[in-house]
Amino acid sequence: MRIVIALGGNAILQRGQPMTAENQRANIRAAAERIAAIVPGNEIVIAHGNGPQVGLLALQAAAYQDVAPYPLDVLGAQTEAMIGYVIEQELGNLLPAEQPLATVLTMIEVDRNDPAFDHPTKPIGPVYDAATAERLAATHGWSIAPDGDKFRRVVASPKPKRIFEIGPIRTLVRDGTIVICAGGGGIPTMYDEDGRLRGVEAVIDKDLAAALLAKQLEADLLVIATDVDGVYTGWGTPAQKRVGRTTPEELERLDLPAGSMGPKVEAACGFARTTGHEAVIGALTDITDIVKGNAGTRVAS
Repeated sequence: MRIVIALGGNAILQRGQPMTAENQRANIRAAAERIAAIVPGNEIVIAHGNGPQVGLLALQAAAYQDVAPYPLDVLGAQTEAMIGYVIEQELGNLLPAEQPLATVLTMIEVDRNDPAFDHPTKPIGPVYDAATAERLAATHGWSIAPDGDKFRRVVASPKPKRIFEIGPIRTLVRDGTIVICAGGGGIPTMYDEDGRLRGVEAVIDKDLAAALLAKQLEADLLVIATDVDGVYTGWGTPAQKRVGRTTPEELERLDLPAGSMGPKVEAACGFARTTGHEAVIGALTDITDIVKGNAGTRVAS
């Protein structure tokens, strides 16, 4: 079975943790142990988030005044390579030596007229208290938005249109390589008025990018791995209930709270509807049962 796994940010950095290399490696090692269990007999492709890492690099760059900070597309490429390196290494330490792994820097096209550029919504970087967030926003010209009882920087999140490296990724997967790609939603790029491809100051949602990747790879299963065991109705109330098997239409009709679950639901429904295959939103810790069909919120047309 060909499986695309979209790792949530908690698989790399848990909320509130210091963004040290040691913490991130420890979390990735735990994620790799879960993924390694489903490698036998399956073709595995891994996408991942990078919001905290991009935000940290942006802060570090802004602190160095001698040169202009690097743009978000360059920071996205840096973090895609960095996180891919650690995932590749930790998986390699668990799997047989003959199992090939590869990290592919992945450019993804977006539309320069996407309305998302006028309405930044994608959180990146660490969380701040209100006073700190307002000070940083004034200093750097950021947009900020609430995140629970804290605040984070938000940037544009245009929809992914095309994966430029899909051919090489497809070849690697067909030849038995575990591929880490489309990290952080891929590197956002677009064609300008002169037809030249260039980077964009934005961050693509990694779940939507993973759904596009899964569709173009003709994956049998899309797993959107997060820190909860599925989609819930009545979340946080005594009446909360996990949604088991459902259809895109049923899931889209539910009154779900806005936030990080929104793109996951959109990605799962879009993949299931356009391919006829199943998408699952669930906990990374349950991934063995997810692959067996026994866990998570399972979405199929």
